[in-house]
Amino acid sequence: MSLNSPVNLQPYVNGGTQASAPHWHPLVAGTFATLPIEPVTCWGIPFSLAAAGKEDDDPARWLLLGQDHANSATVPLPTGSKASHIVFLHFCDQTYDPHAGPQPAEFRGGNLTQPGKHVADYILTYANGNEERHEIRCRFEISDSNDGTAGGRFRGQKAFAARPDDQDEYVDFRAMHSGEGWGRAQTSVQTGTGNYWVYALPNPHPDAQLQGLRLEATSETVVAIAGVTLYHGQEHPLQRRRLESFRVTLSSETPPPEDVALAVDLGVLARRYQVRPFDPATWTEDPLAEPSGPANRAALKSAQPTPRARPGHTNEDGSADHKAANPQQLIVDMTANPDATLSVNEQQVPLRPAYESGKSQSADGTVHVELLTPDKTWVHTTVRDGATGQPTPARVHFRAQDGRYFPPYGHRHEVNEYWFEDYGNDLKIGDTEYAYVDGTFQGELPVGEVYVELSKGFEYRPIRQKVTISPGQRELSLTLDRPINWRTRGWMTADTHVHFISPTTAWLQGQAEGLNLVNLLASQWGDLFTNVGDITGAMSGVSNKDTIVWVGTENRQHLLGHISMLGTKGDPIYPMTASGPSESYLGDPTWSSLGDWADRNHQQGGVVVTPHFPNPYAEVVSDVVLGKTDALEMTNFTPAFDGLNISEWYRFLNCGYRVPCVGGTDKMSAGMVMGSIRTYAYMGDAPFTFEGWGQAVKAGHTFASTGPLLDLRVEGRLPGEVIAFPKGGGSLAIEVVAESLVPLDSIEIVVNGRVVASEQAHSSSLDMRLRAQVPMPDSGWIAARCTSKLPGWALSTRGVGAHTSPVYVVVDNAEIYDPSSATYMLTLVEGSMTWLDTLSIPANPQTQKDVRGVFEQAHRNLHKRVHTAGTHHQHTHGHQH
Repeated sequence: MSLNSPVNLQPYVNGGTQASAPHWHPLVAGTFATLPIEPVTCWGIPFSLAAAGKEDDDPARWLLLGQDHANSATVPLPTGSKASHIVFLHFCDQTYDPHAGPQPAEFRGGNLTQPGKHVADYILTYANGNEERHEIRCRFEISDSNDGTAGGRFRGQKAFAARPDDQDEYVDFRAMHSGEGWGRAQTSVQTGTGNYWVYALPNPHPDAQLQGLRLEATSETVVAIAGVTLYHGQEHPLQRRRLESFRVTLSSETPPPEDVALAVDLGVLARRYQVRPFDPATWTEDPLAEPSGPANRAALKSAQPTPRARPGHTNEDGSADHKAANPQQLIVDMTANPDATLSVNEQQVPLRPAYESGKSQSADGTVHVELLTPDKTWVHTTVRDGATGQPTPARVHFRAQDGRYFPPYGHRHEVNEYWFEDYGNDLKIGDTEYAYVDGTFQGELPVGEVYVELSKGFEYRPIRQKVTISPGQRELSLTLDRPINWRTRGWMTADTHVHFISPTTAWLQGQAEGLNLVNLLASQWGDLFTNVGDITGAMSGVSNKDTIVWVGTENRQHLLGHISMLGTKGDPIYPMTASGPSESYLGDPTWSSLGDWADRNHQQGGVVVTPHFPNPYAEVVSDVVLGKTDALEMTNFTPAFDGLNISEWYRFLNCGYRVPCVGGTDKMSAGMVMGSIRTYAYMGDAPFTFEGWGQAVKAGHTFASTGPLLDLRVEGRLPGEVIAFPKGGGSLAIEVVAESLVPLDSIEIVVNGRVVASEQAHSSSLDMRLRAQVPMPDSGWIAARCTSKLPGWALSTRGVGAHTSPVYVVVDNAEIYDPSSATYMLTLVEGSMTWLDTLSIPANPQTQKDVRGVFEQAHRNLHKRVHTAGTHHQHTHGHQH
């Protein structure tokens, strides 16, 4: 038997829109053109509208009560009619009237100032002669027909006992949105407004036969009834259960999940998605492994629009990122009435058995639906530092036994990992979501077995463990241990390159990732400016607990290069971009060279870093040659250190330019882990300040890491220091120590770009030591590096390795020199001048001359190096290992 029996009102209609009933208030009449006249379904209830099939320009479409119309009307019902509820689709005239008198047409509406006004009675008549009278009151069972789009009903003035005919819907934030639609879509919800109101009148005698409906006006306010439906369910038809997750299992003959047609009549589908098969035993064994294993990432398919394509997002095997992990199962989040039916590829599955016993299926057995984790409890969780016992910020992930993510309250279930689209305290790596918490947080967790992942940078041991949540449990305590603590050895760690998030958010993420310094960089992107309002010219006020946030700028030019202004004191270095798209705005001139920006930042006490070295790759050469760049930023390592960033850095080192390395993420979305590549700078016993950290970077006392901690000493000297020998050189004692939370694979000593000593791990070693005596007959540089073959998921998604800045060796007062690299650099300098002379937009003749002067000076210096190479006993070395 169907749950719904629409009543035919056509014989009883007596009025319509403005043309036939000029008494309508303009605010209400203005919405009539949008009202449906054909059969509609509202909140899962079908209505056969009175005007259906009529071709008049202004058809009689409603049963009207009040004013010029009948004060009462009777609608007989078919013999034997029964119903648990009688559902009305209706509305009333505008009732906004601060003076409790007739509503003047020119009065602006919007506020409902007569809530509870008794406008009609709906009387149920029974075959046994009994009657049940129900009051219909404004803003309770009925309201006016104004959708709030143009001077209409103000937000928050919906009816108390009726719903607007437009149902609340899920909105996919991944779909394309225009105007303010993108911002609205981030809520993932579109709430119903509507012009009709749906009211379900409870029948106090659902087993008694109904004879009819008698409808009576009780005021001057006109009431319009568009449809009536008898409802035969067990629940109130407009009520919904809380959002729950259901697992839908389909037979092998069904199409893949992205092609499965899903619908629910008395409910709303919030999400449809997949989680990859979750093996708790395997997952808890290795807290550093990718959460779902090496298989293709699960497709997170929305219930509504098709997700936007994201260029470059593919799996490790090169396949598209939406390949299904398990073609026979998907998770459906929905809020529904237990009387609802879920339609899966036209197979009907009643939901009441799933709500009552946990499982249901279609009549033919091809579709099974299971209610997941119906029992939950609100838990207050504390993450504690194992050494101090105090709460400590961390990155956290909770999942149910079926693999679903349970975020702490205040964090998203679906993290938006797109560029500049989510700058809260959420993170998504692959298909796994995380939340950044300050050490204490709360939220709902399933009763029973729950799996938790905690991590905190490179020195705290990440954990994955099973916890059991009891019914009604309110407290949970978790502990993170710190087996490595290089802060006590004088090393401070930083991310040199973060965008978009607020200083407070940057501080929390920095704390949660074990960072001492976060360099948050404002910049310009065409006509978009980010974080400019956060620039103070000093340490951010949120800085405390051994984590500093400093808002600097990344100054950018689309061809010449980018340059990061860290720790700028006083006024920012403006303008932040030059020379037009894709960094600056259309038609922007070449306001400045990168070198001039660097000089100004140095004058204001800052540190200058070339971000994501080497690209864009042009003036970068000139700035290194002229000593304007304090460090080159690495944004990734490959296991073999064969990337362009490493090889190009070695070129400069092999030409005698002493430029250290630092690590920074260029974080611009919730898809990037802050500090997943970071800088360690040695400060010894000096107090931690930005100025002290900057001095350590400029001195070259650094290493960059995606996980391991690496200490190089050459005759006890730190990276950045210089060892001098007379002619003939000498031999040097080198010691390298590496420690890691991830088992190491190898540790190497590199001299002038060539590996001269190495050690391979023979077991799953978390620390390695390499000692070597290395002859240095000529000038050069010595650095160390280490790698792990394991991905180290909890630490970094960019491979696991570390590389120190060099210790420099000078023999007979001569610098190392590689003529082929110098020629390569000259070409880039000449290319920069060619661009400046032909394609750039000059700001003015003097500025253009000044910018060109940077390249001319670098060109002269390089030519001088080429000319004097032989006379100063400089030495040629290969630049690759």
